[in-house]
Amino acid sequence: MHSPDVTAVFNLPDEAATQRLGQALAPALRPGLVIFLEGDLGAGKTTLVRALIRALGHAGPVKSPTYSLVEVYVISSLYLYHFDFYRFESPEEFLDAGFDEYFNDASVCLVEWPERAQGCVPSPDLRLRLHHAGFGRLLEAVADTPEGAQCLGMLTSAMGGGNSSAVPAPR
Repeated sequence: MHSPDVTAVFNLPDEAATQRLGQALAPALRPGLVIFLEGDLGAGKTTLVRALIRALGHAGPVKSPTYSLVEVYVISSLYLYHFDFYRFESPEEFLDAGFDEYFNDASVCLVEWPERAQGCVPSPDLRLRLHHAGFGRLLEAVADTPEGAQCLGMLTSAMGGGNSSAVPAPR
């Protein structure tokens, strides 16, 4: 993986702010994107994804894929796969499950706990790292590809700058 091109930091003082960020990310999604969601248990990864999927127009339940490993959403012509590899014992479980077939130019893949499939899961376009910050969260977004940078630019613009600051990442 090469050095990240863009980093943006978003202050998320409460759950509603995390939901707003998920809603703002939704219109920036394009088929072919791989987005890693990183952070400790309870950091807000699934909350962010739930808001994103609702903003895309999904009216049904949005469940955490902790036990199923993947939840599939087809919204309009967008195929969205939400993965959670927390329960993986080894990265090879990714290949054994046939998940590599989901990662293609026609789908968006949101991946929680990607480090548990390290070496098997494709590299991300965008990494969203959630950290506990007092009662809220801090989200660091890192674009690893031009597609990720475009997505991040749209997200930063949609968040209005008041809730975020974009800074170049060190090389």
